[in-house]
Amino acid sequence: MARFKTSAALLALGFAASGCGMDNHDGPLTHVSNPSLYSVNQPVVQRTDYVFDVNSTGDGVGPGELARLDDWFRSLELGYGDRVSIDERGGYADPRTRDDIARAAADRGVLLANGAPLTAGAAQPGAVRVIVSRSTASVPGCPIWEDPQIGASTRTSTNFGCSVNSNIAQMIGDPNDLVLGQSSDGEPGGAIASRAIKAYRDRAPSGAGGAKVEGGK
Repeated sequence: MARFKTSAALLALGFAASGCGMDNHDGPLTHVSNPSLYSVNQPVVQRTDYVFDVNSTGDGVGPGELARLDDWFRSLELGYGDRVSIDERGGYADPRTRDDIARAAADRGVLLANGAPLTAGAAQPGAVRVIVSRSTASVPGCPIWEDPQIGASTRTSTNFGCSVNSNIAQMIGDPNDLVLGQSSDGEPGGAIASRAIKAYRDRAPSGAGGAKVEGGK
């Protein structure tokens, strides 16, 4: 059974959220009360976790279950930017099972991530929970063209930062980087960058099975 859970995180600079360090300004910075050059309009990152329980034989995943998993990946349009992980709280996933799930994800151009987010419940005995995490980023409320105090005080406009931060939110490859950034885990940068290339090169060509022969009269 597949389910999903949505959570959100707000990326806000400390000084923008609390107003600390601002001279001659009382209270937090707001759209209409921002005497600084810091942007109040910051990206919000929203993550949705989709879960799917795959039955394991204890020595891998059977062909029928792999087909079911692949259909689920296809229905989600799994692709770049998504994270696939295995939640082993309900039971240990044997190496063959992990390899089978990793291979199914790699066929969609996604590598198996280390660790897994917490989800409600756990897989039933004999099953392994697969989690697809998908994040999006946006700057809510932008653009803001209403500015009733233009010329009334020395401050930035209510729309300040909307354009730049909205573009960053749209262009970033992994919206989670706006919240936590990346960690190398001790691996050289080149090794990390080459993972996706290796998965692409190792993937079997779509025409490897030969041309399909169509019957006809």
